[in-house]
Parts: sequence; C-alpha cells; structure tokens
Amino acid sequence: MKRIALLRERVSPAGTTGSHCPASGLWSPDAEPHAVQTFFEGHVFPTHNGTPTVWRRRTEG
Repeated sequence: MKRIALLRERVSPAGTTGSHCPASGLWSPDAEPHAVQTFFEGHVFPTHNGTPTVWRRRTEG
C-alpha cells in the first residue's frame, strides 16, 4: 500500500509576495506582525504597504 505523508508536515510556515499560499489560515507580514489577514490555499500573496514582504502563518486562537 502506498504511504501518504500528512499534509501538515509539508506546509511551509512562510511565503513571499508573489508566491502561492500553501495553506488556508491567518497570515501576517514580517514588518507588522499584528496586521493579520486571512488567505486561502492557492491565493497569491500580495505586497504589504506597497512593498514585497515575507508572510508568516499565525497560530489560530
């Protein structure tokens, strides 16, 4: 039987402007950790305040 890895193990905790969101959830830019936005899997990460940024996945709660 073929083994299937768990999806959570493959999900990256960060993404850059212009890349696709690896998983739906709450994300915030490195420059402003309190500016939380919701992105869905496959959405292209936008710029933040007009500049490219790294988006980090936030823990829910």
